[in-house]
Amino acid sequence: MTQTHLLLADKLTHGPIQNLTHQWPAGVSWVCGDEGCGKTTLLRMLAGDVPPTSGAVSMPTGDVFWANLQDAVHDQTSVTVCWTTLRQRYPNWREDLQHDLTDALGMTPHLDKRLNMLSAGSRRKVTLIAALASGATVTLLDQPFAALDTVSVQLVLDFLHEASDHTQRAWIVADYEAPNDLRLADVLNLSESESESESES
Repeated sequence: MTQTHLLLADKLTHGPIQNLTHQWPAGVSWVCGDEGCGKTTLLRMLAGDVPPTSGAVSMPTGDVFWANLQDAVHDQTSVTVCWTTLRQRYPNWREDLQHDLTDALGMTPHLDKRLNMLSAGSRRKVTLIAALASGATVTLLDQPFAALDTVSVQLVLDFLHEASDHTQRAWIVADYEAPNDLRLADVLNLSESESESESES
């Protein structure tokens, strides 16, 4: 079966990312590597949040979900307002899934709280719920398991297990290591890419 590539990076360069060309197919893909190798930088370029120094990103159709709600600029915004704002950007947002995830991740009592009143794990959940409910063609997740409790980690993994069968949408996850028990469409190790570039030079 031919894989459909939903996102293409062509000779991307910015900071630690140097001359990277890569295609991401439908399903769940992983971007891994050591601290400082450019995982977050790459996601931000794929999202259009940071322009590359050179190179380009192309996507045939659809939209890309990216949100950094850990940033202090969102501190005074409530959970509900965050989701309401994000929902306006994504026409395929699933409100039913948003509610289900809110309950499952124990966020219902926190809906009216400002983000700076939440624990690190709860604040991470705000981003995750938005990401998983967005309905975006491509969803970018940066270290989604950081500060999460064990039950929440398993819930997100279960979601990604189901997402791995999708043929029209892609989830690109950046974290230090790729899990062994998750069927991945693609794994890009930026530390290995960096080593290869150094050996070629």
